[in-house]
Amino acid sequence: MLQELTIDDLAIIPHLSLDFDDHMTVLTGETGAGKSIIIDAVSLLAGRRGSQELIRKGSDKLEVQGQFTLPNRPAYLQELDDLGINHDDGVLIISRTIHRSGRNTIRVNGTLINTTVLKKIGSALVDIQGQNDSQRLLQPDQHLEMLDQFAGADLLNLREKYQSLYQRYSQVKATLEKKQANEQQWAQRLDMLRYQVKEIADAQLKPDEEEQLTTQRDRLEHFQQINQTLQDVITVLNGDEGAPVLDQLASLMDATSQISQFDDQYDDLAKSITDSYYNLQDAANQAGHELDNLAYDDGLLQQINDRLTLIGDLEHKYGDSLTDVLNYYDQIKKELAKMEGAADSNDDLEQQLQDLTKQLSELAGQLHTMRVKAASQLERKVHTQLSDLYMDKAVFEVKFKAKDQLTFTPTGQDNVEFYIQTNPGERLGPLVRIVSGGELSRVMLALKTIFARVEGVTSIIFDEVDTGVSGRVAQGIADKIKLIAANSQVLCITHLPQVAAVAQHHFLISKHLQKQRTVTEVKHLNNQERVDELARMLAGEKITKLTREHAQELLDMAH
Repeated sequence: MLQELTIDDLAIIPHLSLDFDDHMTVLTGETGAGKSIIIDAVSLLAGRRGSQELIRKGSDKLEVQGQFTLPNRPAYLQELDDLGINHDDGVLIISRTIHRSGRNTIRVNGTLINTTVLKKIGSALVDIQGQNDSQRLLQPDQHLEMLDQFAGADLLNLREKYQSLYQRYSQVKATLEKKQANEQQWAQRLDMLRYQVKEIADAQLKPDEEEQLTTQRDRLEHFQQINQTLQDVITVLNGDEGAPVLDQLASLMDATSQISQFDDQYDDLAKSITDSYYNLQDAANQAGHELDNLAYDDGLLQQINDRLTLIGDLEHKYGDSLTDVLNYYDQIKKELAKMEGAADSNDDLEQQLQDLTKQLSELAGQLHTMRVKAASQLERKVHTQLSDLYMDKAVFEVKFKAKDQLTFTPTGQDNVEFYIQTNPGERLGPLVRIVSGGELSRVMLALKTIFARVEGVTSIIFDEVDTGVSGRVAQGIADKIKLIAANSQVLCITHLPQVAAVAQHHFLISKHLQKQRTVTEVKHLNNQERVDELARMLAGEKITKLTREHAQELLDMAH
């Protein structure tokens, strides 16, 4: 449900903040006052494509923000979890900013998303019904989904079972077709993968091996230089020729220690020489240890060079580094296992496909039977709804179009489209070809009355769906919208007083000049103000006592 809506710099609205309640809210006002702009704002939050032309003149950007309560649907909540959108408080705050530069910023509970994700999220929050909209009811490819939702849990559970089997069927079929399409390429790829996997596996590579081998090789190749340098270190520090450095430092250490008591500066000098003595003593010991462990092995050097050459060859073939080679190995090993598994079962693939085809046919048949039954129930319910809207002669039919018995889709083997005959003697035709605005409004409303509960949308917006009707038909439409509002939040733009009267909440939209600029104003009407507005809708500019009495009567009848 939409709880709050804030609009800044959208068309002729500089700023507007509205609070919405449950059940039915009606928006009325003169043509051009800005009613549809409010719906445009909600549409932007539901994922509609934005445009710089919507930005108010003189502004750099427009901003809309809406607060929605979450629908109680586990699949929808899981989808939010997958997107990393927090929803612990059961509320979604959607904000959208469109800059004149073209930049489009969208956040849901603080998380940045794109318009594709917003459209997916928003379609479960808001359903906008307008006479000229390309809504679901006018999209034949959506009719099967709507019929399944109407049929209920048993059919949906069976369809889920079918879809799981269909996924396996598609995998087996694709594998078989791929192999049959080019057996030679398959075999060549298989041989190449086996060779590459064996070549890398035989090398028994280790992630840090190349670096270790390079260090060992450098030590062996520079053995003489390392050996001579270590001996020179030992000779200079502890050697017999001349006075060893450590002996000289020891004498200096004793001497400076004696004078350190006369001045702090001498004490610092003594400490520095002492530190140097012990550091060089450690260095002499380390050089001796390294010299004891130093050994030259010509055979080991050759083995290391051969190993590094092998690693270099593999890197040249399979990657720029040893890590790349190992990653590639993991990748082709998985592909090889998959291909070998398919190859091992090659003789069985056709049998698997036959078995899956048979199982799918049985489930598709069961789905068809359940859909036919649900379609019959839907037809009866739609006829009842149309009768209430004074279209009792209309005929609504769910048409099943035959498909190839061996052709499967993710939803089964049914192709469904809604057909209607609005007047006796006319031809039964697709719902999408209805021409009359008044008839289209009533058919849309009849179907929406039935589907509103199963679609699970938290807010439904009717944008002048009552266009082209009047009199008793207008009252019938008002009753249907009120019925829908009993289970869903409904926002309705209307010019019909009958529809406006049945709402629990009433907003009056008007426009006026402010500093030579046109601005939209919204007012929440009390009971007396509602009477005045309904009287205006009934009589136009000249409101009489009789029209006010008629308006009051409409409100009394509605409540």
